[in-house]
Amino acid sequence: MPIARLDSTRLHVALKIVGIFASLYFFIVAIGAMAHAFNLFGREFAESVLETTSNPIVGLFLGVLATAIVQSSSTSTSIIVGMVAGGAISLEGAIPLIMGANIGTTVTSMLVSLGHFKRPHELQRAFAGAAVHCTFNVIGVLVLLPLEIATGLLSHASTLLADAFQDVGGMHLANPLRTATQPAIDALAWLVRDQPVVLLVVSIALTYGMLVAIVKLLRSLMLARLEQFFDTHLFRSAGRAMLLGLLITFAVQSSSIPTSLAIPLTAAGVLKLGQLYPFALGANLGTTLTAMLAALATASPVAVTVAFSHVLFNLLGIVLVWPIPAIRRIPLRVAERMGEWAMRQPFMPVAFLSLVYFIIPVTIVAIVEWMG
Repeated sequence: MPIARLDSTRLHVALKIVGIFASLYFFIVAIGAMAHAFNLFGREFAESVLETTSNPIVGLFLGVLATAIVQSSSTSTSIIVGMVAGGAISLEGAIPLIMGANIGTTVTSMLVSLGHFKRPHELQRAFAGAAVHCTFNVIGVLVLLPLEIATGLLSHASTLLADAFQDVGGMHLANPLRTATQPAIDALAWLVRDQPVVLLVVSIALTYGMLVAIVKLLRSLMLARLEQFFDTHLFRSAGRAMLLGLLITFAVQSSSIPTSLAIPLTAAGVLKLGQLYPFALGANLGTTLTAMLAALATASPVAVTVAFSHVLFNLLGIVLVWPIPAIRRIPLRVAERMGEWAMRQPFMPVAFLSLVYFIIPVTIVAIVEWMG
């Protein structure tokens, strides 16, 4: 191959790699801007809907709804911690909210999967990737919420752990990713004059555009080699994938970012569904560690207790589901069926997202409150 042609090829590859990182950066900015938009008109509502928690079922669906609105389990969990510390709700009332927040936080991955709406096979893989995370969290709630209602397992265990850690001080973590992206998010919000609807539309459009760019650039960079690298190194085993999810989430202090970044990789075929699954579970644990450090830094026993209940919920969910192959395969099978359904009926993901994260929670809460 002539030297000039070789240099040109290397330049094209280098530009594509730069393009991937630039697209990832603006993708993360778009996710952050989307969350900021929801916060602009959603945080007040989130606080108000979290106030009625005497019924655990109501608390569960309020947690789903509030977290779907603000698109951040960290935000809704911090609201819950503040309300418990202020005496607005009890620890027992907070635990169903925490469980609901775990389900609600998967809405971001669901929204990202919709970016592949016009490409059925990519939509199938992307929506299945989002669905496996959601399904696992739902199973965790189905197992642990009745157990908590019947025995108070999580509340008692988290209280004991909080007592043991009562004198442990916290620490403040630097967040380089937030530092790098926050100026761009602030600039985007400033350009639209902090209008939440406009910012939401712009962030969704930017997310979609960056998804298209990421997938096209990944395809052009020899996916087979990239897939082999993921298979032989980063995602070689379920344990390694789970640890990777935990570490990345702990580093960026958000489970939405790593799980959302994994969706376009799954859509492109770089990640298999079976590899994304443990990675998402690691992200579940990673976000609880961040919340724990924040709670320890407050030196509030109540905050630490709520944070421990969050850790225990996610840890017990993995311990009870993952070791049993028949149960472990349920989220995979459900996700595969949902992905196939999405490929045949592209509007199904939109309907599913609307029903699970908004319509059903609002309806359940309204019915229970009306009956009460």
